[in-house]
Amino acid sequence: MATIRITDLRLRTIIGINDWEREEEQDVVINVTMDFDAAKSSQSDNINDTVDYKDITKDIIKEVESSKYFLLEKLADQILHIILKHPRVTRATVKIDKPFALRFADSVSIEIEGKK
Repeated sequence: MATIRITDLRLRTIIGINDWEREEEQDVVINVTMDFDAAKSSQSDNINDTVDYKDITKDIIKEVESSKYFLLEKLADQILHIILKHPRVTRATVKIDKPFALRFADSVSIEIEGKK
C-alpha cells in the first residue's frame, strides 16, 4: 500500500451560516490522504497504473470553488466522494481548515475519512 498526500491546498469558497459568510468567499485549506495499491505502478512506471492526483485535485478545486455549503462537514464529504470515485483509491482522509473562523484561534477544522 502507498499513500498520496495533498498538503495545504488553499482555495476560496462561500462557506458558513452567518449572513456575511454567504456574501463573501473565505479561505479554506484542504489536506488529503489517499491510500492505494502501488504494486502495479511501481513496476510499470505508467501513469495509467496509479492514482492521478493532478486530475483529482482539479476535480476538488472545481467542487470547492463552485460550492456554497453552510457546513464544513458537507464540503469535506463532497471532497471525500470525489476522491473515492477513483477506482484505485481504497481509503481517503479529508481535513479542511477554515482560518480565522474563531476570534482567538488560527483555524477551525474538520477531518473525515472513508474507505471502499
